[in-house]
Amino acid sequence: MAVSEQEQVLAWWQQLRESSNSCFLPLYLDEHRYLVLCGGGGSGKSIFAGRKVLERVIHEPGHRWLVCRKVARSLRESCFQQLLGQLETHYPRCGVQVLKSEMLLRFPNGSEVLFAGLDNTEKLKSIYDITGIWVEEASEISEGDFNQLDIRLRTRSPYYLQMILSFNPVSVSHWLKKRFFDRDEPRARTHRSSYRDNRFLSPEAAETLEGFRETDPYYYTVYCLGQWGVTGRTVFDAVKLGARLQELEPPLARGLFEWSPEADEVHIRDCRWTEEAEGPVRIYAMPEPGRPYVIGADTAGDGSDWFVAQVLDNISGAQVCTLRSHYDEDSFARQLYCLGRFYGDALIGVEVNFSTYPVKLLELMGYPRLYVREVEDNYTGALRRSFGFRTDRVTRPLILGELVRWVREHPELLRDEETVQELLTFVRSERLRPEAAPGAHDDCVMALAIALHIRPQQSMELRPAAAPSARLWTEDMWEDYRSADAAGKAYMYRSWGPPKGLERFGEA
Repeated sequence: MAVSEQEQVLAWWQQLRESSNSCFLPLYLDEHRYLVLCGGGGSGKSIFAGRKVLERVIHEPGHRWLVCRKVARSLRESCFQQLLGQLETHYPRCGVQVLKSEMLLRFPNGSEVLFAGLDNTEKLKSIYDITGIWVEEASEISEGDFNQLDIRLRTRSPYYLQMILSFNPVSVSHWLKKRFFDRDEPRARTHRSSYRDNRFLSPEAAETLEGFRETDPYYYTVYCLGQWGVTGRTVFDAVKLGARLQELEPPLARGLFEWSPEADEVHIRDCRWTEEAEGPVRIYAMPEPGRPYVIGADTAGDGSDWFVAQVLDNISGAQVCTLRSHYDEDSFARQLYCLGRFYGDALIGVEVNFSTYPVKLLELMGYPRLYVREVEDNYTGALRRSFGFRTDRVTRPLILGELVRWVREHPELLRDEETVQELLTFVRSERLRPEAAPGAHDDCVMALAIALHIRPQQSMELRPAAAPSARLWTEDMWEDYRSADAAGKAYMYRSWGPPKGLERFGEA
C-alpha cells in the first residue's frame, strides 16, 4: 500500500522528535530571516543548527548553504566534522559527495554546503547565490562581518532565506545582544538554551558542567547556563546571585493597567488590570489587605531608555512586582498611579534627577502617599520638603551600599530575572565607580535601591484592613469583571468595593 504524503510528514516529524531536543523542535519550522541561538556549553544549539542545515539541503533542491566561523582553520575540526557525523547517523543513504580537501558537500538534488572562514575575504568573494548561512561561534565575528554576510543572502530562491547564529553569550556589551535582544527585530527569532535542555548529554558531561557551580560560579553562570557575561569586578555578590538566578520562578501574572480618563485629562478612574503576555508589569505576589508596600521608580535619562518601578513588601522586604517599559513620562506616571493603588496605596519614591514631571503628575492626580525628601535652602539654610528622590554624590553611594548589604544578606527576596541580571552586570569601572557594564542597564538596580532606601517612611506593620463599602456596579463594570483573570478580578473588587445587587446580574 502506498504511503500517503500526510503519513510521510508524520513519520518525518516523529523521527525529528526522537532524535532532537524538544526545546529546538519548533525551530525546524521557523522561517525568520535571523534565527539567533544563544546558549551555554552542551546545550545542543550547534547540533540543532547543523541538523536544520542538513534537513533543508536534503529536502529542498538547489540550496547553497554557507557554514562559517571567524577563523577558517577552526571549521574542519568543528562544523565540518559535526555535519559528517550527522550525515552518517541520520542520513546514511542520502548520496552525499564529500570533498574533504575543499570542505564541500554535494547532494544529488543539486544542493551544496560550503565552508569558509571570515578571515579569508578572497574566498568569500568567490561565493555567490547563497540561500542560507550558519555562523558558528557568532560572538567571535564583528557586526561588520555580519553585515557582509547579510548582504550575500539576497539570491532568488523558491525557499525562505535564513541566517542561523549560534554562540555563547560572552558579554552584555556584545553587538549581538544589542541588535537582537535589547530591541525588537521583527525579522529575528531569538532562542535561549542550556545544558539542562539537552537530554542527549552524557551523565559524565552533565556532572562536569554541574561541578563548575561550586568551583567557578561565574563560569557556570555564563558558559553553562548561558547567561550574559560581563567584564570587570561585580559590585554585588555574584555567587549568591548566580545561585538565586537558578531558583527563580515565573511571575504569577503579567500585563498592564488601563483606566478611564476624567474630563480634565489629569485625573483617572476605574484603574483595571489587563493580562498581557508581554506586558511591562510582572506580579510575583498579589497585594494583601492591610499589608504595607513601597515602590521605588527610576526614570529614563542620562543615556537610559527604560522606566522602571520596583515594589517591595515593606514587612518582609521581598520583591513582589516590577514595572519595566519604554513608556513616555505621562504613561509611566499613570501606570505608577495604578500600581500604587493596586498595592494598597503604596509609598512611591520617584527619582527626579532628569525630570520632575512624573512626580508632579502623581501629585496633581492626588496620589495619597509620595516619598518626601528634606532639602536645605541655599539662601536661608532652612530645610524644606520636596516630593521625589534625588540621586547625587551623597545619596548614590548610600543607597547602593544599602543594596549591596541587602543582596548579600537576603538574596532569597529577589524574584525578578531582569533585576538579577542587572545586578550581575553592575561592576566597578576602571576608576572603581560602581555602574552598569558597557552595554548593560542599571534602571532595575537603581529603582530597587530607591525602594529599599525609602522604606522607613512607610509602615512596617500589618494594618487592620478596612472593609470596602458596597456600591452598585454598572453593566460595563460587570462585563470587565467577567472577562478579567484572577488578578484583575481581585483588583476590581478592591478598587470598586463589593457589588450591590449580585442576584440582579446572576452572580449570587
